[in-house]
Amino acid sequence: MQKIRSRKEVFNFSAGPAVLPTSVLEKVQAEILSYGGSGMSVMELSHRSSWFIEIIESAEVLLRELMAIPDNYKVLFLQGGASLQFAMVPLNIAPNKKIGFIDTGVWSAKAIEEAQKLGGYDVRVLATGKESNFSKLPQIGEIPTDLDYLHITTNNTIEGTCFFDVPKTDVTLVADMSSNILANAYDVRDFGVIYAGAQKNLGPAGVCVVIIREDLLELNTNPLPTMLDFKIQAKNKSLYNTPPTFAIYVMKLVFEWSKQVGGVAAIEKNNRTKAGILYDYLDASTLFSSPVDKSCRSLTNIPFITGDKTIDSDFIKQATAAGFENLTGHRLVGGMRASLYNAFPIEGVYALVDFMKKFAEARGEK
Repeated sequence: MQKIRSRKEVFNFSAGPAVLPTSVLEKVQAEILSYGGSGMSVMELSHRSSWFIEIIESAEVLLRELMAIPDNYKVLFLQGGASLQFAMVPLNIAPNKKIGFIDTGVWSAKAIEEAQKLGGYDVRVLATGKESNFSKLPQIGEIPTDLDYLHITTNNTIEGTCFFDVPKTDVTLVADMSSNILANAYDVRDFGVIYAGAQKNLGPAGVCVVIIREDLLELNTNPLPTMLDFKIQAKNKSLYNTPPTFAIYVMKLVFEWSKQVGGVAAIEKNNRTKAGILYDYLDASTLFSSPVDKSCRSLTNIPFITGDKTIDSDFIKQATAAGFENLTGHRLVGGMRASLYNAFPIEGVYALVDFMKKFAEARGEK
């Protein structure tokens, strides 16, 4: 069987689906035809089989260990991505239909829009970063105590900002943690609900992790569609219907890798080093710059610009030819973006900076 090619050949800066650890992909390759001596691929295993039950239970145990998830929180592996949670969360834990949002960019705006679509909800935007074009986090004033919950996006994949310290409030805090779960250390006890699409730091697309405090499962007393009911999903341990079995299997392997490399603390330290290499160059360059305020720069998603769309386009073209994939900025903001998720190798950051220096020097810049 041909071995997967070395990661050194291409550096993948995709914002998601994103780079996975090479060792995880090699393990998947080795087990793809027969998992655990079963004679069946993971993709062929019954989700009721002992093989898969061991996979999903191990995945939960590992995630609980990595994030220090208290016993009074349920861990769910659901479908529909983080986008489904924009509606599922209010339906389940907002009995008074009063929700507060901190607007920090595209994904928080989508969460706000979905809550408004439900009808009858008092949706309040308590702070917004629109004035700064979302280049920094907004100042958060007094948080009303009558809210069912306050929603934040901990890391803004498109805008490149991050909450390193979350709002302190007695109101239940809900977080979309899709792009920096396991990348930044947070205290789960600060949140009532954490949800995250897997395709950035946790595994392949197709599964969304939801971590929810048990008491919140009792808030909704109205009938909900079965698949949108947290209580039913928790009661059935994410197995009410066929879950995304292959995605959960790969996610379990990523959790094993995360533990092996030292857990969240070690991963965050490495992420700070990787991001620091690129930010230091951007701050010193006369051609490239970061549009994000230094107080809240993301460790995982780093937008950068030249200020000239023609130069940006030329840079992306040359970078792609040199093996630096997926550096094009989001279509809504333009420029470039380097996503340095947990599995992205530090060698790729050094290589990118070297390439950027040469590109700048060819234009008489640094």
